[in-house]
Amino acid sequence: MEKRFIAFSLFAAIFSVAFSQQSMTPNRYTPELLWKLGRVSDIQVSPDNKTLLYGVSWYNLEVNKGNRDLYTMPVSGGKASKVTTFKGSEANGVFRPDGRKIAFLSAESGTMQLWEANPDGSAPTQISKTDGDISGFSYSPDMKYILYTQRVKLDKTVNDTYPDLPLANARIEDDLMYRHWDSWSDYSYSHIFVATYTDGKMETGKDLMEMQRFESPMAPWGGMEQINWSPQSDKIAYTCKKMTGLEYASSTNSEIYVYDLKSGIETNISNGLEGYDQDPVFSPDGKKIVWRSMARNGFEADKDRIMIYDFATGKYSDYSEKFDQGANNFSWTQDGKTLYFLSSVHGTVHIYALTLASKEIRQISSGICDFLSISLAGKDIITSKQSMLMPTEIYKIDASGKDVQLSFTNKAILSDIRSAKVEERWMTTTDNKKMLVWVIYPPDFDPNKKYPALLFCEGGPQSMVSQFFSYRWNFQIMAANDYIVVAPNRRGLPGFGQEWNDQISGDYGGQNMKDYLTAIDEMAKEPFVDKDKLGAVGASYGGFSVLWLAGHHEKRFKVFISHCGMFNLEDQYLTTEEMWFVNWDLGGPYWAKGNPKVDHSYANSPHKFVDKWDTPIMIVEGENDFRIPYTQGMAAYNAAKLRGIPARYLHFPDESHWVLHPQNSVLWQREFFRWLDQYLK
Repeated sequence: MEKRFIAFSLFAAIFSVAFSQQSMTPNRYTPELLWKLGRVSDIQVSPDNKTLLYGVSWYNLEVNKGNRDLYTMPVSGGKASKVTTFKGSEANGVFRPDGRKIAFLSAESGTMQLWEANPDGSAPTQISKTDGDISGFSYSPDMKYILYTQRVKLDKTVNDTYPDLPLANARIEDDLMYRHWDSWSDYSYSHIFVATYTDGKMETGKDLMEMQRFESPMAPWGGMEQINWSPQSDKIAYTCKKMTGLEYASSTNSEIYVYDLKSGIETNISNGLEGYDQDPVFSPDGKKIVWRSMARNGFEADKDRIMIYDFATGKYSDYSEKFDQGANNFSWTQDGKTLYFLSSVHGTVHIYALTLASKEIRQISSGICDFLSISLAGKDIITSKQSMLMPTEIYKIDASGKDVQLSFTNKAILSDIRSAKVEERWMTTTDNKKMLVWVIYPPDFDPNKKYPALLFCEGGPQSMVSQFFSYRWNFQIMAANDYIVVAPNRRGLPGFGQEWNDQISGDYGGQNMKDYLTAIDEMAKEPFVDKDKLGAVGASYGGFSVLWLAGHHEKRFKVFISHCGMFNLEDQYLTTEEMWFVNWDLGGPYWAKGNPKVDHSYANSPHKFVDKWDTPIMIVEGENDFRIPYTQGMAAYNAAKLRGIPARYLHFPDESHWVLHPQNSVLWQREFFRWLDQYLK
């Protein structure tokens, strides 16, 4: 078993928190500490490459709210200056193309509107007055136009249909996609508008979608990265899946459309590509456009290919055919000869460069970390970086690939904290493959002692166990509570080639479960691991994994925690919303008997193995989770109680697939460790 040890010294301070009820070892991470950290995001480089603009979200645990402000700092590094002081949060902060103003969205006037200010934040002025909230915007390079996105109500409510029943509270549905992830349909669609912009004033825009029941950006994750201007300001490229209802719920076939402002003609440049096509970016000369493209319709976790369209030939080409990794977050060099992008590789996320002429791809960045963004400042790359042991900060990468930290948002908060340690291990699986397993050790780890260990089951299912810094599933906090964390990159994750990523679809309960057991069994052999004090925890597909392991673990584990996990796959098929996911990963509906993939999938539903449950289990659910409805967890909890197995149910009425409110998050952490400690300490 090959292993590599990475030790980080992170810094933070001891402070007392009114909400803390835990007896934590001093100078270690706590749930309350997480909510003191500033969260850095959305880095922008000024047109003259001298200044950075970015946002930092700060949270107040006592009032249970957060606020996002904008900051600037020199590209060379130095003091950060806060440049917005509104009561609410500022979003989508950018430099105006001439660099003389910054622009951002704020709800200071009651609705989310577009504001401009001097680069130092002075003289803030609202420049839009639309009906309703603006959700995103972008200046045309020549500054004659501003495109913005806004929801347009196109469908009727019951009160519209029956105006004589103004107090009626109901929904009438005739098709699918009436709810998605964490929200019900609001009878409206996100549309793109283009407005003229003159002398610092924006007029009401024209709806490019022409009142169609389609939307861009695509819910729920799409943002302004899905819409882009041409350098000549004459075209707009955008992502859209022009489907509704059942068709929308069953397909991932989004397209890239190019809208010509002068003629009003729209062209589908990705026609013939069947999977997700997203995030178009024009080359600096406007002659090409790149986007990320998935080959297979219905497979939301397929490889993201580098697709480039040539306007001269009217054809697109895959520039990553020989690159067995995905690509996203594209950024062209000014000469248009090189394209930078992010890609997942072996439990990390790194920056790569594609030379267009040769199609050669090379890795630029290095280290055990995740790079999250790419912005170019001359020959330097401005990026954000995090790891399991370090929250996001801003870095600069020079031509040699060396990175230098620029921002130190959380330095004072973390100045005395003793950090966990991370070890990279490669283990041999039951089918003789090599699997990367991250092992996280407590601060002040003593190899002469014995520690309880937690198997971390990743969600997705196709979601890599990278060097993410989570504000809920935080390995620092688990280690600070003196648990060793075992986090395998089991089968079905990106970053290890397409074959490894694809294996899990149709094989829930198969090889990936053997991979989990390989990881915990190997670690249980270590003299510092107490093999009689093992637990398994996870959310989403990780929650499913825990529920499945509960019926198959052969007494390895002493305790389980499942968050938002699938329990009854037949019920899940009929109550989830994105039908493309269950059709691809489960093979289709459970009534399609005789299909080997379908039969195997539903035969491995955790609810069919409750008779073998014998271990205490905690179930966590959010009532607004429509991806995996909370009744899945409720059923699992009820099954455990009916069988006389110690069980606890933690239900959040105002949370979804995640726990996002500060005090709910702290409560989650406290209950997480109260349950584990009861059985493992």
